[in-house]
Amino acid sequence: MTYSEAIDYLYAQLPVFHRIGAKALKPGLDNILKLCEYLGNPQEKFRTIHVGGTNGKGSSSHLLAAVLQSAGYKTGLYTSPHLKSFTERIRIDGFPMPDAEIADFVKTHKAFIEDLKPSFFEVTVGMAFDYFARQNVDLAVIEVGLGGRLDSTNIITPLVSLITNIGWDHSDILGDSLQKIASEKSGIIKPGVPVVISERDPETQAVFEDRARACQSPIVFASDVYAVTDFGAHENGRLLSVTDQKGFIAGMTVGLLGTYQLKNTAGVLATLDVLKNEFDFSQSAVQNGFAKVIELTGLKGRWQVLQQNPTVICDTAHNEPGILSVLESLETVSYQQLHLVVGFVKDKDLSKVIRLFPKGARYYFCQPHIPRALDTELLAEAFRAEGFGGEVFPDVNQALEAAKNRANPADCILVTGSTYVVAELNQLEA
Repeated sequence: MTYSEAIDYLYAQLPVFHRIGAKALKPGLDNILKLCEYLGNPQEKFRTIHVGGTNGKGSSSHLLAAVLQSAGYKTGLYTSPHLKSFTERIRIDGFPMPDAEIADFVKTHKAFIEDLKPSFFEVTVGMAFDYFARQNVDLAVIEVGLGGRLDSTNIITPLVSLITNIGWDHSDILGDSLQKIASEKSGIIKPGVPVVISERDPETQAVFEDRARACQSPIVFASDVYAVTDFGAHENGRLLSVTDQKGFIAGMTVGLLGTYQLKNTAGVLATLDVLKNEFDFSQSAVQNGFAKVIELTGLKGRWQVLQQNPTVICDTAHNEPGILSVLESLETVSYQQLHLVVGFVKDKDLSKVIRLFPKGARYYFCQPHIPRALDTELLAEAFRAEGFGGEVFPDVNQALEAAKNRANPADCILVTGSTYVVAELNQLEA
C-alpha cells in the first residue's frame, strides 16, 4: 500500500468531520480506547501536554513544541486539521510523519479498522499515539480536536492541561451557552493534574474553578500571572514585553504576527512554568522557540503574510471570537483599501460573524471544495442582507486573483473565514 492509497482509503472508508460535520462524530471514547488497547496502549508510554480551547489551541501547541524542541527534547506534536498534507497532523521535532509510516500503519491495521469502524479522527489519534510511542519521544503536545470531554485525545493523563479560551463555536454540538461549552472543554482537566487557563473570563471562570476543585487540580489563570504588551510587528514577528507577578520584564519576539498571539503567549508561558518541575529549559530556549516557531514546527495559516505590494494575508479564523481577533490585528496594518476574500462552512452562525466585518471593504465570496462548505451564493446573500456588497467566485484562488487584479500596491487583501478556504490557497506553501 502506498501513501496515496492509504490516505484515499481513510477518506473513503471513515467518516471525516471536516467534510460532513457532526455526522462524522462517534459519541463517547469507546472506539479510541479499543483502538489504543489493540495498539498496546501507546498513549501510556510517553508524557504529554493537553491543549484545548475555542481559539488559539493550535498556535499554543506549536509554541509549546517549539520551546521544548529548542531545549533539546524529542518532541511530538499532534494537531488538526491539516492544511496541505495529512502528514502535518503528526510531527516529531517539526518533521511530519513519513509517508511510508502512514502507509504501513494503515496496511498493518486495516482489518482491525474495518472491524471497529472508527471515525477518521479516531484513527489519526491512534496513529499519532502509536508513532510517538515507537519513536520514544520525550514529550508530546496533543491538541484537542473538538470540545474536550468526549474528544478522542482525552484518554491521556498529561503533565499539564492548557485551555486557551472559550468562545462561540460548534454550539450545535457543545451547547447553547458559553458555560455549557466551557463545561465540555473543562473535561480535559484530570484528577491532580495542573490546569492553565489562558484568559480569565467572568462568564466561564467558575466552570473551570469548579471542575478543578472537583479534580483537586491546581488551577492558574495565565492572564493573572503574565501581562503581555505589544510593541508592534517587524520582519521576524511581533515584539512583545512580558511582565510577571514579580515585576520582572522581558522582551521577546513571537514569530506569529497576529495580535491575538499576546493572549496565547501568557497561556504558553504559564504552562511552561508548570513543566519546569519535570523539564529543564533555559530562557534562551523559550526565546528561540517563540521567535522561530514557524521554522521549528511548520505552522501555517495563522496571520500568514503571503506577499507584499499588495499585502496578502491569510488566517484560518472561522468563528466569532476568531474573526474578531483577526480584524483587531488588521488595525495594526497600514493600507489604502481593504479587500476581503471570505468563505465559510455551513454549520457556522453567520448572524454573529457578519456584523463584525467592516463595511468599507471590498468583498470576494468563495467556498472550499468540501461537502460541508457553505454555498457561495448563500454566503453572498447573507452578507447582502446585512448591507454588504461583493462578488461571487467558485473557489478561493479565483477570488484571490480577482482581488489582486483590482488591488493597488498599497492595498491589503485578507483571506479568512475557514481553515478549508485557506488550505486551498495555491500561494500557501505545501
